[in-house]
Formats: sequence, C-alpha cells, structure tokens
Amino acid sequence: MGVAGTLEYVSDLLSNVKKPKKKKQLQTVALKVRMDCEGCERKIKNLLSSVKGVKKVDVDLKQQKVTVTGYVEGKKVLKKVKATGKKAELWPYVPYNLIAHPYVAQVYDKKAPPGFVRSVDDTSITALSEVEDKYTNMFSDENPNSCSIM
Repeated sequence: MGVAGTLEYVSDLLSNVKKPKKKKQLQTVALKVRMDCEGCERKIKNLLSSVKGVKKVDVDLKQQKVTVTGYVEGKKVLKKVKATGKKAELWPYVPYNLIAHPYVAQVYDKKAPPGFVRSVDDTSITALSEVEDKYTNMFSDENPNSCSIM
C-alpha cells in the first residue's frame, strides 16, 4: 500500500462521515382552535400528542386555546389541526397592556379572552390622531394641568 492507496483510504473515510443534522429548537406554538365539547378537546390533544417532536400539549376549552411545546414548526402543527376539519389559526391575541391603545377598532375584539386584544403589526392603527391625543392628555393623571373633575 503506497501513498496513493493511503490517500484513497483516508478519502473514503472522510466521505463516509455523516454530517450532523441541524436540531430544531424547542418552541411553544399557541393556536386558537374552534372546539365545542370535551370530545373535540380530547381529539385535538390525542392528534397533536402523536406528532413527531411534540413534548407537551395543553388544551384550554374555555379560551379555545391549544398550546404545543416541542421540537415542531408552527405551520406544521396548524396544518395538522386543520386536517381534522376544525377551524384553526395561530393565536392572534396578546395581553392588552402590551398595546399602546387597546381599544382602537382594529385591535379590540369582543371575542378575545379577558385581558387580551388582537395582535397588530401595523403601528399606524394604534397611533392616535391629534384630536384624540389632545382629549386623552386632557384627563391624564400624568398631566399636572389636567381636569380634576375625575
């Protein structure tokens, strides 16, 4: 076995080395799923528990919320739930204290769970006009010249 044979042997060893796969990160996916009864709840929980990479499934029937924790992608979980025929979407709500103006028409949602409003990416929606801003500051506790009737 000469130099050429040794180089060929080393080349074969290096080409057979498997490249490590990228590991998916542990993440939590929250979904809003239309569920009517405990049977629906059980069906969704069993379905999502069988998905590869799922570590934990929490179902809140009252809020219509399903929380999946594991090494999964949100789109795949959503697709799996929609395959059952249930109306589902990614969780559209955030706590109302994270939004500057939670009662603007596009943000406020009557169907939202208590303490939550719709998540909005458009910042122009949550900005007040000059007139609204004037009236808001008129009765503000932080304004020393504000009306003290309240």
